[in-house]
Formats: sequence, structure tokens, C-alpha cells
Amino acid sequence: MSLVDLPLLPLGKGRDLDAERGVECPGDLPAASDPDLVARARAAKDALGERVFVLGHHYQRDEVIQFADVTGDSFKLARDAAARPGAEFIVFCGVHFMAESADILTSPAQRVVLPDLAAGCSMADMARLRQVEDAWDALADAGVQDVVVPVTYMNSSADIKAFCGRNGGTVCTSSNADVALAWAFDQKPDAAGGAKVLFLPDQHLGRNTAVLQMGIALEECVVWDPHQPHGGLTPDELRRARMILWKGHCSVHGRFSEDVVDELRAQHPGITVLVHPECRHEVVLKADLVGSTEFIIKTIEAAEPGSVWAVGTELNLVKRLADAHPDKSIVFLDRNVCYCSTMNRIDLPHLVWALESLVAGTVVNQVTVDPETEAEALVALQRMLDLPGTSHKD
Repeated sequence: MSLVDLPLLPLGKGRDLDAERGVECPGDLPAASDPDLVARARAAKDALGERVFVLGHHYQRDEVIQFADVTGDSFKLARDAAARPGAEFIVFCGVHFMAESADILTSPAQRVVLPDLAAGCSMADMARLRQVEDAWDALADAGVQDVVVPVTYMNSSADIKAFCGRNGGTVCTSSNADVALAWAFDQKPDAAGGAKVLFLPDQHLGRNTAVLQMGIALEECVVWDPHQPHGGLTPDELRRARMILWKGHCSVHGRFSEDVVDELRAQHPGITVLVHPECRHEVVLKADLVGSTEFIIKTIEAAEPGSVWAVGTELNLVKRLADAHPDKSIVFLDRNVCYCSTMNRIDLPHLVWALESLVAGTVVNQVTVDPETEAEALVALQRMLDLPGTSHKD
């Protein structure tokens, strides 16, 4: 099933519990025009006190970020939640797979709330468990499954993380993908021709890491298309490949193009182009610096006053960086407005509704992972935590 075959779910309507996006948001939301929203959010948060811990992903709106106790990338936030066992409620202002990870890493007594359950992730939706299991069977038919180690990006559903856990694989973030890949290749030391990696669900992060950081040849990377018979690959192509990349991508980072890089360099001599590794390979090759969201933030913070930057990541963060550093010139690496539409579903009315519901004693939009999936996903997450070097960072 392709993305266009997924049922269309208008905002706040319908249910699709097997997807990362588009489930019903019950209850009456306050009007976005309500002038008291900020005061209501503050009052509800104060009333809950230490019972609530609000997490805000870097891509969230400013109106939401102002109420976050901590900000960060997905795995950092999930770890921060686990480090606050006294918080009864974890309100995760992010997207569904992030809330799942928080539920996996926190105690059973803690309840994770996603203010709008329609806040999903198109990238995570591009790898469904049934599709991945079909691909795994096809790798067995091609005679290579026993030398393949699955590695999934944090931006995946809990059941994909669980698949990696029970099949000897691990999870990675955008900053430790090279460490995770090195670990994966070491898991099959006796494999003739070396181990192979099935990388889920973002082909660009997998390709950029393999080619630019691991020294793997571009021709040794093949793309598995779940919508094509046998992934669109022959058994011989699978046998020759070292990286089997899932055909998935980020709808935001996939928009950035190399021609805009050229335009900005012509307009701003001396500009430094800084992009996220979820960008297409051609864009990454033209960039000056490539790194995770945390790397982008720290790089801008440490930059010299007067320096000029083009940043290729989600627009909420780029605008926030530009506002925080008026002594530097920071431009967006796209001609058009490019917010993450699902991240932006978490707005102030949804946050107010979630917090006020908790004050009233009603837990809304709780995200839970079933015990079996949680246990297997935790195996994969723990393997990542046990990796050396930068594995604890986003």
C-alpha cells in the first residue's frame, strides 16, 4: 500500500490505530482565538506542579515551546522523561513515535500524553511492520537474511524497533548512526563478504552515513521499495549490496535541493551551508557541515558574530535560531515555507486541553505500547545505549 492509499483523515476525525498519524482527538478544544490560552496553560501547569513534566521537541511552535520543561530531539526527550520518575504525567509535545519511546523508557506508573494524537510522522508511516516482515522473508529467499543486521532510526514506530530487537538489530539517532552501523557490521564476523545492514526507514540518513562516514561505495547501497515486487531488487543485487536502504524519507528534509544551495552561495559569498543528514545525498554533498539537530544548534551558538548561514532543517527551529542570534545572518535553505505539518498539530489549544483535562482528573490521549512490543523494542534501544562514543546524544 502506498502513502496515497492511506485513508484520508481530516484533522481530529477518524481513527487509524495502525498508523503513525491520523487518530481521533476527543473532547472540545478551546478556540485558538481565546486570549486567555497562555494564562490557562500556565495555571493548569502550575496546578499540576511536579506531577507533570512537559517535553518540547525542537520543531514545535514557539507558543508550545514556552511551556516545555526541557527541549530537545526525540531520544533525548524520552531519556529526560525516564530521568523524572516522580512525574506522574509526561506531556510530550512532539509526534507519536516519540511518545511511544517515552512510554517504553518510563516506568509503568507514568502516563505519557500526546496533546493531539493526529501528530504522527510521515517517515515512520513509510515502514509498516507487515512490509518489513515481508522484506525480511524476501532476504531469506535470496539467501542473505542470515548476514543482515536491521538498524532502525529513532523516527520509527515501536513495532519496528521491536522487530530490530528480536532480530539482532539496534536503533540509532542522527548523531550516532555511524557508531550503530559500525556495530552492526561487526555482528557477523564470519559472513562471507561481510555483514549487510537493512536500514529503516530513512534512506537518506542511511546512505549519507554509509558513504560519507563509513567509506562504503555508493554502488554498494541499494534501495528496497516496499511497493515493488521483491523490493524492486534482484537476489544478485541483494547479495552484492552492503547497505539495503528502506525507501523512506522525511517530508521536510527531502524538500531541500542543491540548486537552492547554489543560489544562496551566489547571493551570499562566504555563506556556510549547514544541513541535517536526513537531506538528500546531493544536498549533503554540496553542504559545508552536516549534523543532527543538536549539532546544528550548537554550531550556530558557537558561530562568530557576523557569520552567514543557510540552514537545512525544520523552519520552526531555523526561525528560533535566527531570533536567538541576531548578531548572525541565518537563512532557510528553501524557497518556500516548510514546517513539519504533523509537528505543528501540537498547538496551544491542544496543550491547554490536555493540561486542563489532567487537572480535572482525566487522562486524555494516553500513548501506550503493549508489553511484548515494549520488551523487544527496549532490547534494541538498550543495544544503542550500550554503544560507545556519542550513542547517548541526539
